[in-house]
Amino acid sequence: MELDLPVKEELDVAAAAVDEQDSSENKYDRSQLPHLLKIYYKSLFPYDKYWEWLHYGDDQMFSHREFSFTLEDDVYVRYQSFESRESLEEGIRKANPYKIDIGAIFNSKPCLHSRLPKGSFRAVKKELVFDIDMTDYDDIRTCCREAQICPKCWKFIIIAIKIVDRALREDFGFKHLLWVYSGRRGVHCWVCDRQAIALSQEARVAIVEYLTLIKGGEQQGKKVKLPRGSSPMHPSIRSALDIIKSCFKDLLVEQDFFETAEQWKKVLALLPKKVADDLDREWTETPMSSLEKWGRLKSELKDNMFLIDEIMLQWSYPRLDVNVSKGINHLLKSPFCVHPKTGRVCVPIETGKDMEKLTSFDPFAVPTVKQICDEFISVKDEGNSSGYNKSSLGPYMQFFCKRFLLDLKKDAMRQKKQDQQNSLEF
Repeated sequence: MELDLPVKEELDVAAAAVDEQDSSENKYDRSQLPHLLKIYYKSLFPYDKYWEWLHYGDDQMFSHREFSFTLEDDVYVRYQSFESRESLEEGIRKANPYKIDIGAIFNSKPCLHSRLPKGSFRAVKKELVFDIDMTDYDDIRTCCREAQICPKCWKFIIIAIKIVDRALREDFGFKHLLWVYSGRRGVHCWVCDRQAIALSQEARVAIVEYLTLIKGGEQQGKKVKLPRGSSPMHPSIRSALDIIKSCFKDLLVEQDFFETAEQWKKVLALLPKKVADDLDREWTETPMSSLEKWGRLKSELKDNMFLIDEIMLQWSYPRLDVNVSKGINHLLKSPFCVHPKTGRVCVPIETGKDMEKLTSFDPFAVPTVKQICDEFISVKDEGNSSGYNKSSLGPYMQFFCKRFLLDLKKDAMRQKKQDQQNSLEF
């Protein structure tokens, strides 16, 4: 597309500001963010596809949706709403937000909420959402802490996505799942089926409780308790265990769960005292790898295999932020916004039909806003500007457009046809 003169001039000013502050090639510097965002929101943010997703073929679904913006200096603005794709673009470009959060669909336009009678403004719909944050694994991961992540602990996230994705698709029948990298240390899931969007808060609570297995605070040692005796294991937990068992040894080796006495005592605390004392003594006196210690533990518990299952579940089952999922009126960071601390774009993660794409997803390869702006400016200078498709954001948009949005649109068309047939039959 050709850039009109005012757009070109504004981009040139923003690009010059970035170049002036840049100290090393492609290095993200947070002080550049206001200038980078101007370029990003003007020429790279996927407004058309973003609007198509949140519109769902229904003007009211979009115009009654809440957006919130976090501006420079942590200024937080809630209850933004927009009539159209054009007004959304205008609002974002004008605000130049450091972060965008998406909220519920209300019974009235959020921008008018202050004019309504007290108590009459309420959230009525929203996608079922999930938030998985790496900090919730700090009591078990050995490689990183707090906001830090590495390829070793990212495997916890991969396992979590596989387990939750399978349960949502197979146990609940949902089809339209959008997994999104948060830009720093976790992932979000947006369940976009029409039935999911219309779920009551009680139904959301039931689903998240169904998916919650890790229970108890930091001070509680045993956080998973499976049924004993003749009580059968729930099929969903059995399926989760199958996923965990396929990669637990690799996780065990990489995390080196039993490397130190402090680490192995966390596991031994879950065992019968005599078994725990004997293993503690043996591991203290005889050098062993974590894999060898795991083999010894399994040998000692051959008559109590449910304890082995509980350990594997406690050390690798998904840890969900339940409050994010339970409330309809809970805001969640938007796909395609930029994480202000890392500069990384919150990109979709491909799951579902091809889990190999999930396994190969690399959070450290996700493009930064500086990277894609540099790529765009380079192409623009050659006189051939075409937005995100000419940047490193393009491959992530391929899945979003050609798989997720297309499947969503096809399903909506089938549902509309079915509704019309039902109406005629009636």
